[in-house]
Formats: sequence, C-alpha cells, structure tokens
Amino acid sequence: MQREVALTAEGQAKLEEELLHLETVRRREVGERIREAKEFGDISENSEYDDAKNEQAWVESRIAEISQILANATIIESPRRPSCVTLGARVHLKDVASAEVFVYQLVGSAEADPTNSKISNESPVGQAIMGSKKGDVVAVTTPRGTQITYEIVSITK
Repeated sequence: MQREVALTAEGQAKLEEELLHLETVRRREVGERIREAKEFGDISENSEYDDAKNEQAWVESRIAEISQILANATIIESPRRPSCVTLGARVHLKDVASAEVFVYQLVGSAEADPTNSKISNESPVGQAIMGSKKGDVVAVTTPRGTQITYEIVSITK
C-alpha cells in the first residue's frame, strides 16, 4: 500500500508540468539521441549510446516517480487566516538566541525544497512547529543533536 503524499496546489501544478515535459519533450529528445548513437555503429563500445540509455532510464524512472506521487496525492489548502501552523502555511520563525528571522512554507515531503524555503512537515523544524500558534516558542533538536529555540512570529497563507 502506497503512502499518502501531501501537496499544495502549487506543488501539484509543478509536478504535472514536469511530468508533461518529461513525457512529451524529454522522451523524444532521448529517443533521438539513442537513434543517432546507433548510427555510429557498434553499440557495445559506444559511449554516446550508453549515456543516452542511462538518460532514458532516468527519464522513465522520474516519470514513474511523479506519476506515483500524483496518484497518491492529497491536495492541501491552507486557511485564509491560519491561526496555527498547518501544511501550506508560511511561517516566520525567530531564532531566540540570535534574533535572526527565517521564513518557511510548510509542505509535504514530496514538495520540500529547503533552498527555496519550503520545508517538509516531516523535517525536525516542520515537526516541531506543526500545530503551533503565533507567539509560541518551540524547541527543535537538529540531526546533529543541538537544540535551537524558535518563536513563531507570524503565520500567513
């Protein structure tokens, strides 16, 4: 039985767009690369052919992965004025020790992208802040074992 995946509407749209691109554009490009590499002759010692076949395997695997995610997705919508931290909410967190403020959007694991400030509800920070309200102080134990304390400054959609 497959695990349910939480996605925002934005995350669902991004995955559907990527899937369409892979199925229509990338498959055709890789197929063309394979055809061209076969024309070079002996495929047993043809690095272009091997590279194209490896890329084809990656494309097909990514198509299967995205299809599986979308098939098991539950689309989440954050409330217009969230009173507590839920999936889809943007949260302003202040590090109590340094007073530095971080802004994160809490998303499902399939959509997590820390470089774009999207953290998973399954991450240490995500687990700690889930269900918290503005003004709450939460302690997060990092994978290295240190503890960071954050104050929830604000919660928005």
